[in-house]
Amino acid sequence: MATHKSAIKRSKQNEKHRERNTAVKSKVKTAVKSVLKAVEAKDKEASKTALAQSVPILAKAAANGIFHKKTMSRKISRLTRKTNAIAG
Repeated sequence: MATHKSAIKRSKQNEKHRERNTAVKSKVKTAVKSVLKAVEAKDKEASKTALAQSVPILAKAAANGIFHKKTMSRKISRLTRKTNAIAG
């Protein structure tokens, strides 16, 4: 257990960040699943709207440093390709 004042503060901050990161990661997974579900159902409109809602969530997760920028860029790219494949 932390004994120094600064170590106690750092411990509290780490806990807060861990909870926030877990929530954002869960939100990202849900967003990705919603797009994939619409793509598997071959529903053009649903997949486009799900993608439009998911991209800002994924981009924000990358901007906040919860995921690496290139990881989110790759995910967005793959989801977009899958959505465009059924739309085209």
